[in-house]
Amino acid sequence: MSIEAPAFPAAVLSENETDLPGGLPSAPKARKLPIRVFLWVGSVLEWLCGALTLIVTLAVLSVIPFLNFLSLGYLLEASGRVARTKRLRAGFIGVRKAAVFGRIVVGTWLILWPARYILSMEKDAKLIADGSAVVRGWRIGFFIFATLSIAHIVWACLRGGKLRHFLWPAPIRFIKWLRTSGKLESIRNGIVEYVAGLRIGHYFRLGAFGFIGGVLWLAIPVGLLIVGAFLPPGGGFLLALLGGGLLFLVALYLPFIQTHYAVENRFSAMFELGRVRQLFRQAPIAFWTALFITLLFSLPLYLLKIEFPPREIAWLPSLFFVAFIFPARLLTGWAMGRALKRELPRHSVFRWLARFSVIPVAGVYVLFVYLTQYLSWHGAFSLIEQHAFLVPSPLLSE
Repeated sequence: MSIEAPAFPAAVLSENETDLPGGLPSAPKARKLPIRVFLWVGSVLEWLCGALTLIVTLAVLSVIPFLNFLSLGYLLEASGRVARTKRLRAGFIGVRKAAVFGRIVVGTWLILWPARYILSMEKDAKLIADGSAVVRGWRIGFFIFATLSIAHIVWACLRGGKLRHFLWPAPIRFIKWLRTSGKLESIRNGIVEYVAGLRIGHYFRLGAFGFIGGVLWLAIPVGLLIVGAFLPPGGGFLLALLGGGLLFLVALYLPFIQTHYAVENRFSAMFELGRVRQLFRQAPIAFWTALFITLLFSLPLYLLKIEFPPREIAWLPSLFFVAFIFPARLLTGWAMGRALKRELPRHSVFRWLARFSVIPVAGVYVLFVYLTQYLSWHGAFSLIEQHAFLVPSPLLSE
């Protein structure tokens, strides 16, 4: 009797499947209501696990130099995809794929618990009677349990990486699988397919050029603010006023320029200010709402810079960044999508209402950002870290 090689968790969710909670494959109508409810609850829990894993992963990546472009690239792609499809749910990219990784992490932690316990017992025995037979016994037990645990983890991943695969090793199936042919090829194809589905190169390129474009827009206003901080009060005030005014203008457009770049997927789109202004006229209230949320949600992270965090937990402030900026990026994509659906500008009443309304929003943001240099660990140089538009990269870390 033969058995098919277990599927590596590569095709957990294709790009065309829904990433929303509760999104289930079509099930036979004959299934009873309790079974359908159970499957729906399981799907929601899996989505929540994937969302949490995705946020933590983006937060960790955002504090690693160069890899932080992946984090920014994902946020830009999510915003651009919402704008292209005109659907908010399109921005939840790869949540089901992330759930696979999350399940593997949790399952691995559970499987390694006995080995960790034995290792702690070995350390305690070494403190009491180093070199004794008891210490050697605990050491041998640790290597046995560690080897079996690693084999169990690999086998659970090959079976699909679900929690039930970690809880039950299915030894009979494992023996039958060893007798099948094409095992290594199936594993290799699964790994290649899974990695290719992550689109790492696309996100890195999108984030890198989005970062460069953002820096080019911010270089002059932020540079003037930094230089003004080191000049005497008179000249420093004039430079700060000029830099603040330019930062005010940049803050009005840069979130939408970056989304426009993600939609068009070409670097020259980062400088098409006229196109963004045209889109604003077609959805002014939506643009104002997106700008308000984007600038508002970026402010909490500036408060977290009052004291420089230890290197070991440097990713924790970035966790707040992702949790706040991700919905802001989705909302920016939503505003762009509404503008792209319309061909004619909205009534002038709505346009001028939005224009006057953005003045206090951007003005308060610029004032807040300017004042944070007196609270931040790095002083005026902290102005380089514009979290509303760039990544919380540890550019100034110790």
